[in-house]
Amino acid sequence: MPTFTAPDGTTLAYHATGDGPPLVCLPGGPMQDSVYLGDLGGLTARRTLVRLDLRGTGRSAVPTDTASYRCDRQAADVEALREELGLERLDLLGHSAGANLAALYTARHPDRVGRLALITPSVFAVGLDISAEDRLGTARLRRDEPWFAAAYASLEAITAGRARAADWDAVAPFWFARWDDGARAFRAAEQRQRNDEAAALYASDGAFDPHVTRSSLAAFPSPVLVLAGEYDVAGPARVMKEYAGLFPGAELIVQNGAGHFPWRDDPKRFVTALAAFLDQASGSSPQPAP
Repeated sequence: MPTFTAPDGTTLAYHATGDGPPLVCLPGGPMQDSVYLGDLGGLTARRTLVRLDLRGTGRSAVPTDTASYRCDRQAADVEALREELGLERLDLLGHSAGANLAALYTARHPDRVGRLALITPSVFAVGLDISAEDRLGTARLRRDEPWFAAAYASLEAITAGRARAADWDAVAPFWFARWDDGARAFRAAEQRQRNDEAAALYASDGAFDPHVTRSSLAAFPSPVLVLAGEYDVAGPARVMKEYAGLFPGAELIVQNGAGHFPWRDDPKRFVTALAAFLDQASGSSPQPAP
């Protein structure tokens, strides 16, 4: 397992698996062990996935200054990884909360990003609004599921600001296309893989300046993909379309029948879409640093 040193001296780990040009992958959670990304539905057949374990997660060390868990401060870790890999430019993927870090890194270092893939992204970094009806309307697409009534009642409570602790577990079926034993096991593993202290600080005061970030992304010239899940209550399609519109020419794909983890819900469709995006404009492939 390779490691490198962040600018503040923290030892960080990453995992490189697969064949083909590198794709740096930033996990969500927030602050979850990157192991949950797996092989992204088999994308390792087309790309070398470089999964970064964010500080304090997975095999990466806990920093001396825990305030460095703040999302904007971790952009320096991504830049240090680029240097470690010897890439002049990198192709970058951010999932869920990891898309906030991907967006901040891209805004800060636009010349260092060849292609940017935002998978069911969180929108905190760019300051978009997701209404209660955005989430509830997306949830109602699942009204024929046997678990729907109880999960929907809990989602209503969450969106109305009157959630109890149990409601957060009750809405878990909405994250997955199929609420089966595999999804339940995946959900249980999430709870063990996340650094809760780090997650609480990830979006703390000062982490995001949406106006500045959006201004920078509006001038970002390289290819961008926003991939949403049709059933994803965390990133409803309307808002994902708005996110894609922040870039000069981003492509939006809404994966039918997918939730928050589209590579699990339909691996073939996910890999086909990602590979087509990553293989376009081959002249912008990552190049070794001089």
